[in-house]
Amino acid sequence: MLDLLGYNQNFVLYFGILLAMGSVYLFARMLLEEQESRQAAETLDELNQRKASSKLLKYTRPFFTQYIVPMIRGKSFWDSRRIEYKRKIISGGLKDELTPDEFIAFKAVLIVVFPLILGVLKALDFLDLSSIFIFLSGILGWFYPDFWVKSRIEKRQKEVLKSMPFIVDLLALSTEAGLDFVGAMNKVVEKAESSPLVDEIEQVLKEIKVGSSRAEALREMGNRLNMQEIGSFVAILISADQMGASIGKTLRQQSDQIRSERFVRAEQLGAAVAPKLIVATVVFILPAVFLMVTAPFLISFLG
Repeated sequence: MLDLLGYNQNFVLYFGILLAMGSVYLFARMLLEEQESRQAAETLDELNQRKASSKLLKYTRPFFTQYIVPMIRGKSFWDSRRIEYKRKIISGGLKDELTPDEFIAFKAVLIVVFPLILGVLKALDFLDLSSIFIFLSGILGWFYPDFWVKSRIEKRQKEVLKSMPFIVDLLALSTEAGLDFVGAMNKVVEKAESSPLVDEIEQVLKEIKVGSSRAEALREMGNRLNMQEIGSFVAILISADQMGASIGKTLRQQSDQIRSERFVRAEQLGAAVAPKLIVATVVFILPAVFLMVTAPFLISFLG
Protein backbone atom coordinates (compact mmCIF):
# COMPACT_ATOMS: atom_id res chain seq x y z
CA MET A 1 0.00 0.00 0.00
CA LEU A 2 2.83 2.38 0.89
CA ASP A 3 4.65 1.45 -2.35
CA LEU A 4 1.53 2.23 -4.37
CA LEU A 5 1.11 5.55 -2.59
CA GLY A 6 4.76 6.44 -3.25
CA TYR A 7 4.39 5.45 -6.88
CA ASN A 8 1.35 7.70 -7.25
CA GLN A 9 3.17 10.57 -5.61
CA ASN A 10 6.11 10.19 -8.00
CA PHE A 11 3.76 10.00 -10.96
CA VAL A 12 1.96 13.18 -9.88
CA LEU A 13 5.31 14.91 -9.33
CA TYR A 14 6.71 13.93 -12.74
CA PHE A 15 3.42 14.75 -14.43
CA GLY A 16 3.41 18.17 -12.76
CA ILE A 17 7.01 18.80 -13.89
CA LEU A 18 6.06 17.75 -17.43
CA LEU A 19 3.08 20.10 -17.43
CA ALA A 20 5.24 22.95 -16.16
CA MET A 21 7.84 22.34 -18.87
CA GLY A 22 5.11 22.17 -21.51
CA SER A 23 3.62 25.44 -20.27
CA VAL A 24 7.02 27.14 -20.38
CA TYR A 25 7.61 25.80 -23.90
CA LEU A 26 4.21 26.99 -25.17
CA PHE A 27 4.66 30.40 -23.55
CA ALA A 28 8.15 30.81 -25.06
CA ARG A 29 6.90 29.68 -28.46
CA MET A 30 4.04 32.18 -28.29
CA LEU A 31 6.49 34.99 -27.49
CA LEU A 32 8.82 33.95 -30.31
CA GLU A 33 5.99 33.76 -32.83
CA GLU A 34 4.78 37.19 -31.76
CA GLN A 35 8.31 38.58 -32.11
CA GLU A 36 8.72 36.96 -35.54
CA SER A 37 5.39 38.36 -36.73
CA ARG A 38 6.37 41.80 -35.46
CA GLN A 39 9.74 41.60 -37.22
CA ALA A 40 8.04 40.43 -40.41
CA ALA A 41 5.60 43.36 -40.23
CA GLU A 42 8.47 45.81 -39.64
CA THR A 43 10.40 44.32 -42.55
CA LEU A 44 7.35 44.59 -44.81
CA ASP A 45 6.83 48.22 -43.78
CA GLU A 46 10.49 48.94 -44.48
CA LEU A 47 10.23 47.34 -47.93
CA ASN A 48 7.10 49.34 -48.72
CA GLN A 49 8.83 52.58 -47.71
CA ARG A 50 11.88 51.96 -49.92
CA LYS A 51 11.94 53.69 -53.27
CA ALA A 52 10.93 51.71 -56.33
CA SER A 53 11.19 53.32 -59.76
CA SER A 54 9.57 50.26 -61.37
CA LYS A 55 6.09 48.95 -60.59
CA LEU A 56 7.30 45.43 -61.28
CA LEU A 57 10.05 45.85 -58.69
CA LYS A 58 7.63 47.34 -56.15
CA TYR A 59 5.16 44.45 -56.31
CA THR A 60 7.65 41.58 -56.49
CA ARG A 61 10.21 42.85 -53.95
CA PRO A 62 8.40 41.61 -50.78
CA PHE A 63 8.34 38.08 -52.24
CA PHE A 64 11.91 37.74 -53.54
CA THR A 65 13.39 39.59 -50.55
CA GLN A 66 11.79 37.18 -48.11
CA TYR A 67 12.20 33.88 -49.97
CA ILE A 68 14.89 34.12 -52.67
CA VAL A 69 17.49 36.52 -51.25
CA PRO A 70 18.27 34.22 -48.25
CA MET A 71 19.08 31.42 -50.70
CA ILE A 72 21.47 33.67 -52.67
CA ARG A 73 23.12 35.61 -49.84
CA GLY A 74 26.65 34.44 -49.07
CA LYS A 75 26.92 32.02 -52.01
CA SER A 76 30.38 32.32 -53.58
CA PHE A 77 28.96 31.30 -56.98
CA TRP A 78 27.55 34.83 -57.39
CA ASP A 79 30.65 36.78 -56.27
CA SER A 80 31.75 37.89 -59.74
CA ARG A 81 28.18 38.77 -60.67
CA ARG A 82 27.75 40.78 -57.47
CA ILE A 83 30.66 43.06 -58.43
CA GLU A 84 29.26 43.62 -61.93
CA TYR A 85 25.70 44.21 -60.73
CA LYS A 86 26.85 46.53 -57.94
CA ARG A 87 28.61 48.76 -60.48
CA LYS A 88 25.52 48.83 -62.70
CA ILE A 89 23.19 49.57 -59.79
CA ILE A 90 25.35 52.47 -58.61
CA SER A 91 25.75 53.86 -62.14
CA GLY A 92 21.96 53.71 -62.59
CA GLY A 93 21.31 55.56 -59.35
CA LEU A 94 19.53 52.54 -57.84
CA LYS A 95 21.68 51.98 -54.76
CA ASP A 96 18.77 53.01 -52.49
CA GLU A 97 16.42 50.59 -54.23
CA LEU A 98 18.40 47.38 -54.75
CA THR A 99 21.38 45.45 -53.49
CA PRO A 100 23.31 43.05 -55.76
CA ASP A 101 21.67 40.04 -54.06
CA GLU A 102 18.23 41.60 -54.48
CA PHE A 103 18.99 42.30 -58.13
CA ILE A 104 19.87 38.63 -58.72
CA ALA A 105 16.70 37.58 -56.87
CA PHE A 106 14.67 40.03 -58.96
CA LYS A 107 16.01 38.42 -62.14
CA ALA A 108 15.23 34.95 -60.79
CA VAL A 109 11.65 35.72 -59.80
CA LEU A 110 10.88 37.24 -63.21
CA ILE A 111 11.66 33.88 -64.82
CA VAL A 112 8.38 32.73 -63.27
CA VAL A 113 6.46 36.03 -63.30
CA PHE A 114 6.68 36.65 -67.06
CA PRO A 115 5.26 33.24 -68.13
CA LEU A 116 2.65 33.51 -65.36
CA ILE A 117 1.42 36.91 -66.57
CA LEU A 118 1.32 35.81 -70.21
CA GLY A 119 -0.44 32.57 -69.25
CA VAL A 120 -3.14 34.47 -67.36
CA LEU A 121 -3.62 36.88 -70.27
CA LYS A 122 -3.94 33.95 -72.65
CA ALA A 123 -6.44 32.20 -70.37
CA LEU A 124 -8.54 35.39 -70.31
CA ASP A 125 -8.34 35.62 -74.14
CA PHE A 126 -6.52 38.94 -74.09
CA LEU A 127 -3.57 37.47 -75.99
CA ASP A 128 -3.26 34.66 -78.51
CA LEU A 129 0.19 33.22 -77.85
CA SER A 130 1.66 29.79 -78.28
CA SER A 131 2.59 27.77 -75.20
CA ILE A 132 6.21 27.62 -76.35
CA PHE A 133 6.43 31.42 -76.49
CA ILE A 134 4.90 31.69 -73.01
CA PHE A 135 7.42 29.19 -71.67
CA LEU A 136 10.38 30.92 -73.36
CA SER A 137 9.28 34.31 -72.02
CA GLY A 138 11.02 33.29 -68.79
CA ILE A 139 14.33 33.95 -70.61
CA LEU A 140 13.13 37.49 -71.30
CA GLY A 141 12.26 37.77 -67.62
CA TRP A 142 15.85 36.94 -66.65
CA PHE A 143 17.31 39.63 -68.95
CA TYR A 144 14.62 42.29 -68.41
CA PRO A 145 16.32 43.81 -65.28
CA ASP A 146 19.55 44.23 -67.28
CA PHE A 147 17.71 46.17 -70.00
CA TRP A 148 15.94 48.23 -67.34
CA VAL A 149 19.17 49.15 -65.54
CA LYS A 150 20.89 49.93 -68.85
CA SER A 151 18.11 52.35 -69.79
CA ARG A 152 18.37 53.95 -66.35
CA ILE A 153 22.15 54.39 -66.78
CA GLU A 154 21.76 55.98 -70.22
CA LYS A 155 19.01 58.32 -68.99
CA ARG A 156 21.09 59.34 -65.97
CA GLN A 157 24.18 59.99 -68.09
CA LYS A 158 22.17 62.21 -70.44
CA GLU A 159 20.88 64.21 -67.47
CA VAL A 160 24.44 64.57 -66.16
CA LEU A 161 25.70 65.85 -69.53
CA LYS A 162 22.77 68.27 -69.73
CA SER A 163 23.38 69.79 -66.29
CA MET A 164 27.18 69.63 -66.34
CA PRO A 165 27.92 73.03 -68.01
CA PHE A 166 25.72 74.94 -65.55
CA ILE A 167 27.15 73.09 -62.53
CA VAL A 168 30.75 73.70 -63.61
CA ASP A 169 29.94 77.39 -64.25
CA LEU A 170 28.46 77.66 -60.76
CA LEU A 171 31.54 76.00 -59.27
CA ALA A 172 33.81 78.39 -61.18
CA LEU A 173 31.85 81.46 -60.10
CA SER A 174 31.86 80.32 -56.48
CA THR A 175 35.62 79.72 -56.41
CA GLU A 176 36.31 83.02 -58.19
CA ALA A 177 34.16 84.73 -55.55
CA GLY A 178 36.55 83.54 -52.84
CA LEU A 179 35.17 80.15 -51.74
CA ASP A 180 37.33 77.06 -51.61
CA PHE A 181 36.35 74.05 -53.68
CA VAL A 182 34.44 72.33 -50.85
CA GLY A 183 32.56 75.55 -50.15
CA ALA A 184 31.76 75.87 -53.85
CA MET A 185 30.32 72.34 -53.87
CA ASN A 186 28.19 73.23 -50.85
CA LYS A 187 26.92 76.28 -52.73
CA VAL A 188 26.03 74.10 -55.73
CA VAL A 189 24.06 71.69 -53.54
CA GLU A 190 22.19 74.61 -51.98
CA LYS A 191 21.40 76.63 -55.12
CA ALA A 192 21.23 74.22 -58.05
CA GLU A 193 18.14 72.25 -59.01
CA SER A 194 18.06 68.60 -58.09
CA SER A 195 19.77 66.40 -60.67
CA PRO A 196 21.96 63.27 -60.70
CA LEU A 197 25.13 65.38 -60.82
CA VAL A 198 24.02 67.49 -57.84
CA ASP A 199 23.22 64.29 -55.93
CA GLU A 200 26.69 62.96 -56.68
CA ILE A 201 28.31 66.21 -55.51
CA GLU A 202 26.31 65.94 -52.30
CA GLN A 203 27.60 62.38 -51.88
CA VAL A 204 31.17 63.68 -52.39
CA LEU A 205 30.63 66.19 -49.56
CA LYS A 206 29.34 63.43 -47.27
CA GLU A 207 32.40 61.28 -47.97
CA ILE A 208 34.73 64.21 -47.27
CA LYS A 209 32.96 64.87 -43.96
CA VAL A 210 33.45 61.26 -42.82
CA GLY A 211 37.19 61.40 -43.50
CA SER A 212 37.83 60.69 -47.19
CA SER A 213 40.26 62.93 -49.01
CA ARG A 214 39.02 65.22 -51.74
CA ALA A 215 40.78 63.18 -54.42
CA GLU A 216 39.34 59.87 -53.18
CA ALA A 217 35.81 61.28 -53.00
CA LEU A 218 36.06 62.68 -56.53
CA ARG A 219 37.43 59.39 -57.88
CA GLU A 220 34.51 57.55 -56.30
CA MET A 221 32.12 59.95 -58.03
CA GLY A 222 33.81 59.20 -61.34
CA ASN A 223 33.48 55.47 -60.71
CA ARG A 224 29.81 55.79 -59.79
CA LEU A 225 28.87 57.78 -62.89
CA ASN A 226 31.18 55.75 -65.17
CA MET A 227 31.35 58.46 -67.86
CA GLN A 228 34.35 59.57 -69.91
CA GLU A 229 33.44 63.25 -69.52
CA ILE A 230 33.19 63.00 -65.73
CA GLY A 231 36.36 60.90 -65.56
CA SER A 232 38.34 63.54 -67.47
CA PHE A 233 36.84 66.34 -65.39
CA VAL A 234 37.72 64.56 -62.12
CA ALA A 235 41.28 63.76 -63.29
CA ILE A 236 41.94 67.40 -64.21
CA LEU A 237 40.57 68.64 -60.88
CA ILE A 238 42.72 66.19 -58.91
CA SER A 239 45.83 67.14 -60.91
CA ALA A 240 45.18 70.85 -60.41
CA ASP A 241 44.65 70.32 -56.69
CA GLN A 242 47.85 68.28 -56.30
CA MET A 243 49.94 70.75 -58.33
CA GLY A 244 48.56 73.80 -56.53
CA ALA A 245 47.03 75.36 -59.62
CA SER A 246 44.08 77.74 -59.43
CA ILE A 247 40.87 75.70 -59.15
CA GLY A 248 38.76 78.62 -60.40
CA LYS A 249 40.80 79.02 -63.59
CA THR A 250 40.75 75.25 -64.15
CA LEU A 251 36.97 75.14 -63.72
CA ARG A 252 36.51 78.03 -66.14
CA GLN A 253 38.61 76.25 -68.78
CA GLN A 254 36.66 73.05 -68.20
CA SER A 255 33.37 74.91 -68.57
CA ASP A 256 34.42 76.33 -71.95
CA GLN A 257 35.62 72.93 -73.11
CA ILE A 258 32.38 71.22 -72.00
CA ARG A 259 30.28 73.75 -73.89
CA SER A 260 32.42 73.28 -77.01
CA GLU A 261 32.03 69.50 -76.79
CA ARG A 262 28.30 69.91 -76.28
CA PHE A 263 28.09 72.06 -79.42
CA VAL A 264 30.06 69.45 -81.39
CA ARG A 265 27.72 66.67 -80.19
CA ALA A 266 24.72 68.74 -81.27
CA GLU A 267 26.25 69.21 -84.74
CA GLN A 268 26.91 65.46 -85.00
CA LEU A 269 23.31 64.68 -84.05
CA GLY A 270 22.07 67.22 -86.59
CA ALA A 271 24.26 65.70 -89.30
CA ALA A 272 22.94 62.23 -88.46
CA VAL A 273 19.34 63.41 -88.86
CA ALA A 274 19.77 64.53 -92.50
CA PRO A 275 20.14 61.01 -94.03
CA LYS A 276 17.16 59.80 -92.01
CA LEU A 277 15.04 62.67 -93.33
CA ILE A 278 16.08 61.85 -96.90
CA VAL A 279 15.07 58.22 -96.48
CA ALA A 280 11.73 59.22 -94.94
CA THR A 281 11.13 61.71 -97.77
CA VAL A 282 11.89 59.18 -100.51
CA VAL A 283 9.90 56.34 -98.95
CA PHE A 284 6.83 58.16 -97.64
CA ILE A 285 6.48 61.73 -98.99
CA LEU A 286 7.56 61.41 -102.64
CA PRO A 287 5.12 58.57 -103.46
CA ALA A 288 2.26 60.59 -101.98
CA VAL A 289 3.24 63.72 -103.95
CA PHE A 290 3.66 61.68 -107.15
CA LEU A 291 0.22 60.14 -106.65
CA MET A 292 -1.40 63.53 -106.07
CA VAL A 293 0.20 64.99 -109.22
CA THR A 294 -0.41 62.09 -111.60
CA ALA A 295 -3.78 60.91 -110.31
CA PRO A 296 -5.88 63.53 -112.22
CA PHE A 297 -4.08 62.76 -115.51
CA LEU A 298 -4.52 59.02 -115.01
CA ILE A 299 -8.22 59.44 -114.21
CA SER A 300 -8.85 61.65 -117.27
CA PHE A 301 -6.81 59.30 -119.46
CA LEU A 302 -8.70 56.23 -118.32
CA GLY A 303 -12.01 58.10 -118.65
